[in-house]
Amino acid sequence: MSEATTAPPVDAPASDGTTPAPPVVTRLVLARHAVTAQTGPLLSGRQPGIALSDEGRRQAAALADRLAPLPVAAVYASPIERTTETAQAVAQRHQLEVRVLEGVLEADYGEWTGQKLADLAKTDLWKVVQRAPSRASFPGGESLAAMQARMVQALEGVVADHPGALVVVVSHADPIKAAIAHYTGVHLDLFQRIVVNPASVTAFAFSGAGVALLKCNDTGTLDDLRPPPPKQGEQEKDKEKEEAS
Repeated sequence: MSEATTAPPVDAPASDGTTPAPPVVTRLVLARHAVTAQTGPLLSGRQPGIALSDEGRRQAAALADRLAPLPVAAVYASPIERTTETAQAVAQRHQLEVRVLEGVLEADYGEWTGQKLADLAKTDLWKVVQRAPSRASFPGGESLAAMQARMVQALEGVVADHPGALVVVVSHADPIKAAIAHYTGVHLDLFQRIVVNPASVTAFAFSGAGVALLKCNDTGTLDDLRPPPPKQGEQEKDKEKEEAS
């Protein structure tokens, strides 16, 4: 019989009898903004002045309710009205201020911004965007490859700034889809197969061992994103530190 190749559990005693410290896990929650009156028929892009609709405010409040029980350490948002409004609904429940994060901004669609999706679907570039997005570059805007790169760079910065915490970042459909593709090893040319609905949650766990996708386009309960409670020994150490301080 061959030897098993399964690694020992993380908390298994080391050869010297000591128990290693648990790995630092940072949970990153990506939320898409709630709907506006333009969501669906138009490509809003970075167009200013587009606020949440009544339905969007209801969705944002529901998202805030779902995230309320979690130990959210910080809330970031793309600097656009619809993302900021959605993020504010979440942040208020945790008595936090929304932090602006330029890197998670919507793709710069250039001349496509504000146009009807039905009209854009008739263009040759639309076919490239759908079939080979890694080669797509919007006239007067940016490429989808560049959008993915700066989105991932921004998220890596957030994770580095909040080790061991749970952080919420409110962004847009295409940037979130691009991040999902990157962290799950999916080529950008396949990212159109990923769906990210308004006010949905996608969550990752970052640790020294890599990145794990915990949730994708989720609109249900988030209870399983709660960090595990500290073990008895860790609780006693924390109590000793508090008494000594």
